[in-house]
Amino acid sequence: MKKEPMNSIKLFESKKIRSVWNDQEEQWYFSITDIIEILTESQRPRKYWNDLKRRLFKEGFTELSAKIGQLKLISSDGKKYLTDVAESKTILRIIQSIPSPKAEPFKRWLAKVGYERFEEIENPELATQRTRDLYKAKGYPDDWIEKRMRSIAIREQLTEEWSNHGVQVQIEYAILTAEISKAAFGFTPSEYKALKGLKRQNLRDHMNDLELIFSMLGEASTTEIVKTRHPEGFDENREVANEGGTIAGDARKALEKKTGKKVVSKQNYLPPKKDN
Repeated sequence: MKKEPMNSIKLFESKKIRSVWNDQEEQWYFSITDIIEILTESQRPRKYWNDLKRRLFKEGFTELSAKIGQLKLISSDGKKYLTDVAESKTILRIIQSIPSPKAEPFKRWLAKVGYERFEEIENPELATQRTRDLYKAKGYPDDWIEKRMRSIAIREQLTEEWSNHGVQVQIEYAILTAEISKAAFGFTPSEYKALKGLKRQNLRDHMNDLELIFSMLGEASTTEIVKTRHPEGFDENREVANEGGTIAGDARKALEKKTGKKVVSKQNYLPPKKDN
C-alpha cells in the first residue's frame, strides 16, 4: 500500500520551509506561511497571508483559491495542522505581491530546489551527498555524519517494510516510531525532544553517538522481525515495533549497568539554533 507523502524541511538562508514532494505531479509543495515569515519577517505570518489573499482576490487573481492546497504539516508544537501550500508557479505569483529585498534571491532558490530534485531522481547518490554536505556545514564531524547517514538508511528500510505490511497513514508511522522509542529509551520522541529542549528540530540530529546507535538497533531489529514474521496492519506491526525497541532497550540497560552511565542525555550533540 502506498503511504502518504513524507514531509521535508528545506532551508533558505538557514530558515526552515516545510515542504512535501508530490510524486504524481513531480513537484514540490511549500508552506506559504513559512515563506511569508522569511520574506516579511512578520511576527504574524498567518494574518499577513490572510490579508494578502483577500487583496489578491480583489486584484483579480481569482484562480488563487484553486491553486492553493492544504496539507497536514508539523507545527512548532510537534503536532500536525492543515496548512496552506502551493507549488512553485503559484508561490512565484504570490511573492510578486510581497515587497521584500529577499524576493529575488528566493526566486533563484526556488528554481534551484526544483532542479536539484530532478537531479536526485536521476542520481539518488546526489541526495545522499547533499545531506552529508549539509551536516558538514553545520559543524558535525565525519564519524558522526557516517552514523547519521546509516540511521537514515535504516529508517528508510523500516518505513518501506511497514508500507509493504499494511501501514497506511502517516499517524500510524508516528505511533509505531514512538513505540520503538519508548521501548528502547523509555521516552517517546516528543518526550525525548522535551528532555533535550528541542521544538521543531530533528531529534536525531541532536543525538550523541550512543543514542544514535541504540536508535538504529531498535529500528533495524524491528525491520528484521517484520521481514521474518510478516505482520499485517497497524496492530500487528505495533507489537513488532515494541519487540524491536525492547531489543535495543535491553542492550542499553546492559551497557548502563556495566558503565554506571546513562545513555539518554539532556545534552544536544550540537546546540540547537533558536527558531525565529
